[in-house]
Formats: sequence, structure tokens, C-alpha cells
Amino acid sequence: MAPVNVLSYVAFGTEFDTSTFNGSLMRDGVQVYLPRIDKASRELHVHRVTSLVDGLEPGTWGILEPVPSRCPRWTGSPVIDLVLVPGVAFDLQGGRLGYGAGYYDRLLPGLGEALRVAAAFECQVVDVVPVDGHDLPVDILITDIDQYSVRS
Repeated sequence: MAPVNVLSYVAFGTEFDTSTFNGSLMRDGVQVYLPRIDKASRELHVHRVTSLVDGLEPGTWGILEPVPSRCPRWTGSPVIDLVLVPGVAFDLQGGRLGYGAGYYDRLLPGLGEALRVAAAFECQVVDVVPVDGHDLPVDILITDIDQYSVRS
């Protein structure tokens, strides 16, 4: 069986901490990819990371990002199976409110059929998140209290 490929992120501020999740994936042999912000192009570049200690450096806004010289850039292969999506708020219809810069809005369509999962605190779950036609919903929402399959 081919290794599972997961695009995660490194949490910052008050976001749900992803460090244990990312480390566990790596220990289990999962290929972990993390985003690096390219402010000039307003895109996220995805890199394969094999060490959370040696493979990351402070980047845009002080968020830990892959070191390009140590972490090869993803070129579309292998297929990303699961993407952990950050956000400010989520609803039970799969709506996601990001931070407003549109980085994930531009990245997600290029990930094909990757399962979109959000990890959040229960207080981030709201009745309705405003969405536009280009917004891709999350498939699963996992909070510190519950797990929701938000799309069928």
C-alpha cells in the first residue's frame, strides 16, 4: 500500500495545535506536506517535510514554514489524500471562514479529491458561515468536543 500523503499546517496564535498531529503522522510513516506562504504571488507553496525540528523556520507573520533547501516542493505528485484546513469559523454545512487573504481558496482546487478536514475548537462552530461560489467546503470537522461529518 502506498503511503498516505497529508497536507497539514503549523498552527499559530490561538489555533488548534497541530504539532502532536504532525509528529504522529511522521512517526507512522505518513508523508507530511506543509505550506509556505509566497506573499509576492499570494500563493501557498507546498513542501514535503521530514523533520519538524530541522525542516521549519519562521516565515511570513512568524509562522513556522518549510525550509525550501531542506524540504522539496510538491509538484502535484503524489496525490494529496487529506488536507487539514485552518480557519476562523466553521459551520455544519462545511462552510469555512479563513483569515481573508484567500491562500487556501486558491490552493484547495488544485488538490483534486483530497479529503478536506478542519480541526477547531467547539467555540469556532457557528450557525452559518458566509460562502462564495469559489469556496470549497470541508468534509469533516473535528473539534475538542465532537466530530462532524458535514458533507455527504
